[in-house]
Amino acid sequence: MFHIDHLGIAVKSLAAAKGIYQKLGLTVSEEEVVEGERVKVVMIPVGESRLELLEPTSEDSTVARFLAKRGEGLHHVSLRVPDLAASVAKLKQDGVRFISDEIKVGAGGHRYVFVHPSSAGGVLLELVEGH
Repeated sequence: MFHIDHLGIAVKSLAAAKGIYQKLGLTVSEEEVVEGERVKVVMIPVGESRLELLEPTSEDSTVARFLAKRGEGLHHVSLRVPDLAASVAKLKQDGVRFISDEIKVGAGGHRYVFVHPSSAGGVLLELVEGH
């Protein structure tokens, strides 16, 4: 079954950005560093989905470049798919463009891949394996 896993939000400071969610009474996870993407993240459960706040740990990370170009805001939409490898294979067969051809492991040990915005109506679309 497909679900929205999370919405990724690029921020300059996790400490500053998570405050509004805490004031609303939402639970904010401990910070986790995702070395491969050069970000630190927190997850905020909201119903059956989550918000993911992303702060760059390096000036040359994708999120740092996003912040420099566009400022803080929605960075990506993440869909949970039942079989990531099968979904990727089907999309590649249909000519869908990916940011990287390899499936990576990210926050919480989840396997993921990003679909290029040119193949997803201008949205950076992340696919993560269901759990």
